Amino acid sequence: MFLIDTHSHVYLPDFKGEEESLKERARNNHIHKIFLPNIDLSSIKPLMNLCSKDPGYFYPLMGLHPSSVDENYREVLNQIKSYFNNSKFYAIGEIGIDLYWDKTYINEQKQAFRDQIEWGKEMNLPIVIHARNSFDEIFEIIEELNDNNLYGIFHSFTGNIEQARYIISKGFKIGINGIVTFKNANLDDVVKQIDINHLVLETDSPYLAPVPKRGKRNESSYLYYIAEKIADIYNIKIEEAAEITTKNALEIFGINE
Repeated sequence: MFLIDTHSHVYLPDFKGEEESLKERARNNHIHKIFLPNIDLSSIKPLMNLCSKDPGYFYPLMGLHPSSVDENYREVLNQIKSYFNNSKFYAIGEIGIDLYWDKTYINEQKQAFRDQIEWGKEMNLPIVIHARNSFDEIFEIIEELNDNNLYGIFHSFTGNIEQARYIISKGFKIGINGIVTFKNANLDDVVKQIDINHLVLETDSPYLAPVPKRGKRNESSYLYYIAEKIADIYNIKIEEAAEITTKNALEIFGINE
């Protein structure tokens, strides 16, 4: 059985010195690959260092997180884009719009999102979208820029069934993480109305640890509990849930195995 963590930040200081033990725990829980989205300029070095230690296990994504967008975003984007000249990345991410904490730079977030969508289209790479309190704004931009070269993952999905159907209609996969195990989130009611062929699994480590690890630091090995929950929702064996979601992830990231 193979599982893929499509979204994990295990290069952050939370895991310093634990790289080998972290990987061992993940492998022991059937985690076959881990994809690492970037956050900002400061996270690039630790992300790339981790990927260089085991390039067949850790896969880098490159982009600017919306919460890191400010008045200097154009300069930052230029620096981030330069990394594509010398390294292989498997997606543009994570990118998007986050209006949960602060709306000060909403216009800058929108333009940074547009710019990075264009990168994905130019490079024929998927985009990994962070959407928090911003589905309407993101959907507006998707409509504006949508074509056959635009595809990817809506990471950490917490929306309703209408939003899920829109995302699927635009050719995107839906990233499901530990939130689906939270009793009062009611995300499982939405997920059961979606064909499993549209889902990929993620942890978003070190955040959002699933039940029964809720409240603890999350890590990629806990993806197993998310897969268990998905299997329960669809009333299938965990091996089948793993097979389908792994296939979905490999297709999105363009990996042939």
